[in-house]
Amino acid sequence: MKIICIGRNYADHISELNNEKPSEPVIFLKPDTAVLPKKNPFYIPDFSKDVHHEVEILVKINKVGKYINSKFAHKYYDEIGLGIDFTARDLQSELKSKGLPWEKAKAFDHSAIIGAFLPKKSFASLENVNFELRSNNNVVQAGNTSLMLWKIDEIIAYVSQFFTLKKGDIIFTGTPKGVASVKEGDVLEGYIEKNQMFKIQVK
Repeated sequence: MKIICIGRNYADHISELNNEKPSEPVIFLKPDTAVLPKKNPFYIPDFSKDVHHEVEILVKINKVGKYINSKFAHKYYDEIGLGIDFTARDLQSELKSKGLPWEKAKAFDHSAIIGAFLPKKSFASLENVNFELRSNNNVVQAGNTSLMLWKIDEIIAYVSQFFTLKKGDIIFTGTPKGVASVKEGDVLEGYIEKNQMFKIQVK
């Protein structure tokens, strides 16, 4: 399994971090060691003092594909889910300022929360799906897939030009505005519509 992440896919999030709007999707990867085991708490790593939550809609690939046309991309997944791309923002800012890759800030152990999945057929349209992250019962991020700069099928088509997609691969589709630091004791809950998709503690 590989984890393929899309950065800068929501305009408001681009603005809040003062980033430049890209002309094509920004791609980065996380290794399988980034996945937080089910029911485990998330421990803030020692090397960062500013780890941010980034809640994202996930797509689980269901068969092998390469050079997928966007009009056929819907055949390569049956479910969508919700997760968190934890980001060591202080480390990322330092790496970006030096023109270096982000892996240490994005791909560290347990930096990927993969919650539950729902059948895509349970949604009237995947281009109008509400999702949110709650921290200690307060909504801190809220998004809708209609606000994506690149929709799910476009992402799959684009990514498959560079990487062969395999069954079980997970695509993180980008985060809306509202990213912020997590702190010890936080309880994070993710929802798609009214469905709780994950609940984790921060330690």
